[in-house]
Amino acid sequence: MSATHLPHPPTDQREFPFSDRDFRRVCQMIHARAGIALAPGKRDMVYGRLSRRLRALGMSDFGHYLDQLDAHPDGEEWQAFTNALTTNLTAFFREPHHFERLHAQLAESGGGPLKLWSCAASTGEEPYSIAITACEAFGTLTPPVRILATDIDTQVLATAQRGVYPLERISGLDEETRRRYFKRGTGPNEGRCRVHPALQALVDFRPLNLLDARYDVGGPFAAIFCRNVMIYFDKPTQRDILSRLVTQMDTTSLLYTGHSENYLHAADLIQPCGRTLYRRNPSAARA
Repeated sequence: MSATHLPHPPTDQREFPFSDRDFRRVCQMIHARAGIALAPGKRDMVYGRLSRRLRALGMSDFGHYLDQLDAHPDGEEWQAFTNALTTNLTAFFREPHHFERLHAQLAESGGGPLKLWSCAASTGEEPYSIAITACEAFGTLTPPVRILATDIDTQVLATAQRGVYPLERISGLDEETRRRYFKRGTGPNEGRCRVHPALQALVDFRPLNLLDARYDVGGPFAAIFCRNVMIYFDKPTQRDILSRLVTQMDTTSLLYTGHSENYLHAADLIQPCGRTLYRRNPSAARA
């Protein structure tokens, strides 16, 4: 492979010096701030993403940038730092068996109002998929549900709230779903689509850090979607988060988790009840 095809330039050709100490500091800081555990193999990713912040701020040194963050723990740059290091991979109806189960759960609920929570909402595909499922389960564009959608990354939340996507993002959906729940753009919006206003009306978007000491989110929730985010946390952090999530669940609530996440170490908090589905352990404390 030629040098022009390397994902990042060799260390001695980089625009900014980036030492082992700098990388360790970034790892420590993002773990303390957001609970994200960065593996050694993420060093190039960290350099690539944070170097954009240095350029934007007119800085030439990672050490100085990190010093400025430490010096201003409540500064606005912390949000940009966190946004830069947050990975957002999502899709409409990702892991479709969850939405089949949610449809059944809602249809069996006997009516509402019901509270649902997407706690790693990213760019919005998950909460809007939940909204579509609720509409289908109740046979109306105004189902008796409220959906809370939270994420630590304010940039992706802004995208989610706008509800505008490239058409290829919905290409995998059946024609009837596309027609009923999305508006195709024309003119300057050619090639894009917007989610139906009725779906947007069902969702409340709010920034939230899962490391917060408590979640003032108004539970209990009938369903909590916490999928494919715990893989970025170590086991102690996962337990801390789960101990707070269960305070937002009652005995009938379902916790929907990612296919690669395993919680055998937290059996005192949650118990499996289906494919990547959990209920609160009856002995677990509720707020």
